[in-house]
Amino acid sequence: MNSDRKLRWGILGSASIAKGSVIPGLQQSELNEVAAIASRDEEKAKQTAEQLGIPQAYGSYEALLEDDSIDAVYIPLPNHLHREWAIRAAEAGKHILCEKPLALTEQEAREMAQACDDAGVLLAEAFMYRHHPRYDQIRDVIASGEIGEIRGIHSTFSFNNSGSAGNVRFKREWGGGALYDIGCYSISAARLLLGQEPSAVTVIGMFSPEHDNVDMMASGLLEFNDHVGVTFDSSMWAAFRNTLEVLGSDGIIEVPSAFISKPDRSSNFYVTAGGERREVEVPQVNHYSLQGDDMARAVLQGKDLRFASSDAVANMKVLEACLRSAEERTRITL
Repeated sequence: MNSDRKLRWGILGSASIAKGSVIPGLQQSELNEVAAIASRDEEKAKQTAEQLGIPQAYGSYEALLEDDSIDAVYIPLPNHLHREWAIRAAEAGKHILCEKPLALTEQEAREMAQACDDAGVLLAEAFMYRHHPRYDQIRDVIASGEIGEIRGIHSTFSFNNSGSAGNVRFKREWGGGALYDIGCYSISAARLLLGQEPSAVTVIGMFSPEHDNVDMMASGLLEFNDHVGVTFDSSMWAAFRNTLEVLGSDGIIEVPSAFISKPDRSSNFYVTAGGERREVEVPQVNHYSLQGDDMARAVLQGKDLRFASSDAVANMKVLEACLRSAEERTRITL
């Protein structure tokens, strides 16, 4: 295979996450190129293509999927459209990077994964933070025993955009709400760091009639093996926070900016053990670029994805249970 070959991407939609983060990340990566973008508004697609230096613009998602030169698609569409367009992309023979959360339910996620398996294409969920080397470093610290046995994890992700009229995050039927938008990060991180699935979840949510009754705030407890409790809170109507703490029997890991990382800013974290607190230096990289290169290596070089579609299905199972717990005000066993 040509070693100079790059994975050719098509972008289904011009969401801000695509324009501001994922497309630039792919363009700055080693093994990818953004070849086309589609929008239901052709003029919008052309403007975005010109703005970001993308060669081809399409006025429909269908037209992009018919382009045989496209290897993979990125789906940044609202959550309720993930299943439909992932399946249609799979049927068109495209590999898929789908924005988180993968779907609205575990069943939808399973259908997406099955469609990709049937079509022989890859499916990855766009949790970019997992590709940053600092999470490997955090896992190395845990595995080393430096902080002892894990006793608990707490993470936060909050911001206040409650005045953003018409925001897709405020549409209940579209999979809006804080849990699906940002709480999914805390769930994903806990599963990653502990290497297991929770056995039960309990969540209390603040559902706002002003925002189509989506959860604008959610605080949760995930129950894991060995009596480990993971607590988290997520909010779209609170002051900004974005942290993660791993509490051990002999020490603590603190991650000040847990899920947001910029290449030109420090992503260092801190370890306290033996009465001393040290700063762990982390490489300054673009985790969106690394996410794209992971897909490219899997497609072009036959390597395994770092995180298989089964992981995304498992995360969706927990996330769906968390929303149900908040709605029903009850503990849900998994």
